[in-house]
Amino acid sequence: MPRVKRGTGRRDYRHKTMKLASGFFLTKSKLNRAAQEAVEKSLKYGYVGRRRKKRDFRRLWIVRINAATKSAGLSYSRFMNGLKIAGIDLNRKVLSDIATQDIKAFNALVEAARAALPANTPFPLKTTTAA
Repeated sequence: MPRVKRGTGRRDYRHKTMKLASGFFLTKSKLNRAAQEAVEKSLKYGYVGRRRKKRDFRRLWIVRINAATKSAGLSYSRFMNGLKIAGIDLNRKVLSDIATQDIKAFNALVEAARAALPANTPFPLKTTTAA
């Protein structure tokens, strides 16, 4: 059987791994096997993190909007429902920014949402009728 020499493939593969692992701690930045494992794990965490980021920011925006609506005397869910009924189509990112930067404008939105809601009473409870 003829001898197979790897050529530049082996070196390129290792060089790519070591470049991605630069800055890692101890053997993870110096030995190929340890570096390869660390790089694979870091790429996996990065992939998951990019999706997590979207969730985390949405949660942050909702918390900010909720805090601002509570101080204006309305719940978050009633506020969002009122905006929808009023036809005000702003996403949570923009609403959060308005709530933190311009409280007067946000209070105007709260009043618009409150005006659009049917009477300021809680939603009717479901009642069962006895037959």
